[in-house]
Amino acid sequence: MSDLFSTPPEVPLAEALRPKTLDEVIGQQHLLGPGKPLRLAFEARKLHSLILWGPPGVGKTTLARLMADAFDAEFIALSAVFSGVKDIREAVARAEVTRAQNGRRTILFVDEVHRFNKAQQDAFLPYVEGGLLTFVGATTENPSFEVNSALLSRASVYVLQSLSEDEMGQLFARASSQALQGLEFDEDARARLIGLADGDARRLINLLEQTRTAAATSGIGKIDGAFIDNTLAQNLRRFDKGGDAFYDQISALHKSVRGSNPDAALYWFCRMLDGGADPRYLARRIVRMAWEDIGLADPRGARMALAAAETYERLGSPEGELALGQAVIYLAMAAKSNAAYVAYNAARAFIAKDGSRPVPVHLRNAPTKLMKDLGFGKDYRYAHDEAEGYAAGESYFPDGMAPADWYRPVERGLEIKIGEKLAHLRELDRDARNKSKNSKD
Repeated sequence: MSDLFSTPPEVPLAEALRPKTLDEVIGQQHLLGPGKPLRLAFEARKLHSLILWGPPGVGKTTLARLMADAFDAEFIALSAVFSGVKDIREAVARAEVTRAQNGRRTILFVDEVHRFNKAQQDAFLPYVEGGLLTFVGATTENPSFEVNSALLSRASVYVLQSLSEDEMGQLFARASSQALQGLEFDEDARARLIGLADGDARRLINLLEQTRTAAATSGIGKIDGAFIDNTLAQNLRRFDKGGDAFYDQISALHKSVRGSNPDAALYWFCRMLDGGADPRYLARRIVRMAWEDIGLADPRGARMALAAAETYERLGSPEGELALGQAVIYLAMAAKSNAAYVAYNAARAFIAKDGSRPVPVHLRNAPTKLMKDLGFGKDYRYAHDEAEGYAAGESYFPDGMAPADWYRPVERGLEIKIGEKLAHLRELDRDARNKSKNSKD
């Protein structure tokens, strides 16, 4: 009778394909190519603390393990999701034993280091400074915001990139030759798998493993695009809704609208929908774009954006998303002006540092006899009774304050007309002041 437990479990495909040397790593050639910084660090054999920043599945853990192998160092891995100060203390104790017994250095690898709080990150510092630990942190978030400045100053930051389509193709070929013998993928299946993986090597390997299992269950050896569609869950495009990739994409959408490129704006808008972004969030950002970047050059833009947001609230997905998409196109093609936005910010900045200037007496309301007796509202000029409906030469600023020049219309869209009117009114002001000066002389 055979022993049910005599056959060792099959090694996961991701582990089987994990690179054993630096030359086997696919991607990151801007760091690992000849003469590039991380390659030079390996070749110099000088261990130093570092932070690997990049999206999921681009080789952060692999590089940390290869570093331990290359420098013959003890490797301790922690996940900030599951670990706490107690785990850090245990890692330190283990590193001290390792150094005492054989003099080896210890690499402490902390995955998702941005999830550690300030106190947990501070716990590393004395051991990193004392040389007991070489700290290697991996993060998908911007370390400038998520890693303590003290720890950040003691580590080199290396930015890793998503794998390109060609690099994903190399990984696909390696997996096919080493672990997927007996399976034949047509070009459509290959393209769909690489597209679903979205630059994430780990995801591609997991998808291939799922495909291998499904093919074995179905008893087939030829994999086409239809099999992939019917077998694999159609995972959403990769981004953490609170992470860097999310905000990078909304930034790209906003800048495409500002840059008057409707196709690029639609691309990023649809990418975010495909990635699971809340259309209501996108609607709020689209409204913001209308006020910030289109402004008074085309006031219809704000109404269009608000109408699209209201349409989405009434129709929901997917019908309401069409309205948001059309608003994106309209805003991209609208005349652009940030003159009102700049003027508003300038006024806010001035008020923040200026004193509380009193309202001039002639601009004050006088609903009571006492107020009238005190001169409130005296000599105020009612603009509707003046020529052109404008009280030329009148001052509306506090006494002693020089007139501001915050709002400067651009020569685009409706602001061309606004600028012309503003210039005309200022000319009337100058004429009125000159007449007043001459009469006094």
